[in-house]
Amino acid sequence: MTTVTRRRALRYFGVSVALAAATFAMPSFAQERTSVRIGYAISKTGPNSGGAGITTLPNYQLWVKDVNDAGGLELPDGSKLPIEVVEYDDRSSAEEVVRAVERLAAQDKVDFILPPWGTGFNLAVAPLFNRFGYPQLAVSAVTDKAPDFVQRWKKSYWLLGGGHDYTNALADLLSKAAEAGEVNKKVAMISVADGFGIDLVTAARPSFQEAGFEIVYDVTYPAGTTDFTPMINEATGSGADTFVAFSYPPETFAITQQAQVAKFNPEVLYLGVGTGFPAYGANNGENAEGIMSLGGIDPNNAENAAYRKRHEEVTGQAPDLWGSVVTYNSLQMLQQAIQRRGLDKEAVADELSNGTFQTVLGEVKLEDNQLRKLWFGGQWQNGQFVAVAPVDREGAAPAILPKPEWK
Repeated sequence: MTTVTRRRALRYFGVSVALAAATFAMPSFAQERTSVRIGYAISKTGPNSGGAGITTLPNYQLWVKDVNDAGGLELPDGSKLPIEVVEYDDRSSAEEVVRAVERLAAQDKVDFILPPWGTGFNLAVAPLFNRFGYPQLAVSAVTDKAPDFVQRWKKSYWLLGGGHDYTNALADLLSKAAEAGEVNKKVAMISVADGFGIDLVTAARPSFQEAGFEIVYDVTYPAGTTDFTPMINEATGSGADTFVAFSYPPETFAITQQAQVAKFNPEVLYLGVGTGFPAYGANNGENAEGIMSLGGIDPNNAENAAYRKRHEEVTGQAPDLWGSVVTYNSLQMLQQAIQRRGLDKEAVADELSNGTFQTVLGEVKLEDNQLRKLWFGGQWQNGQFVAVAPVDREGAAPAILPKPEWK
């Protein structure tokens, strides 16, 4: 079976003419070029397409347009080259994403490769990025093993934190709620049997236990599960005030609907990827109020607000309220690294590891190839998915507990 390939050259008319006219002023490598080729394999179809189509692909498209509208990627000598995109649909298949990334590197010989969506897929392609020498700006990947991975794959960058960051933030928030008498100290928990769910639940168990919480229900379910009624019923009878699901978007939406049907309304309802999607808030309306998840934003942050407005104007859809802004930030980092160091992958990787960048997140500098200043918990409040954790970070909103009743 073959993958349908679609290549789109996003460039201005007349660029080749302009380049030819300026040949005498350009270094030899620029004389031979008319573009910078950037490739990616993304889940445009299949179960991962919902997440990829919200968090990742629109930001790739927005960034390419922004760069090309400004004349292209700027190189160290001040010249500019437009971006040419080589794009594959990985069809939400781990095997396909591996084949596509290898094709981009070995056959298409693109200059840079942007990462796929999802923790599992980023882990699947990391050895290939490393083997072919490409920087891997893994945004939609949550893993506690990032410190180990950056030693194994020197050009890998992990920008969404580790599972323990999110679970420690949640445990801290719940501890304060328990001290205030808002929740009991029992937790019911389910998780998807994929890279994301495994990493999060592995971190959550010690986080809750060290905070003095008892995990009274702990079940892992296979990816693609659609009926959560038995798990909801078990959680209802467990006596837990807190229900946590480390879920992917299709499951997150299904759990929300099935919880309403079952009239399951715990004091704390914390769900996984998809909770911060604008469509989640739109679909659930007032019933989204009080639901918690990973991520969140500070709605008063001017840089984020400007980015969100631009994203919606260009792509026709709002970004998500967790990974979208981090994704665009990663592309700006790549752009600035190229501006400073050119198209040599080794030099660009060195700049990503050591440089300081001005992005939609403000001033960014990685720590051991990881982005550490992040929002680790959010909650729907008055129609916005606002950041509530870390609770002591400037811009965090107070969490609303207990969760309001279903309308």
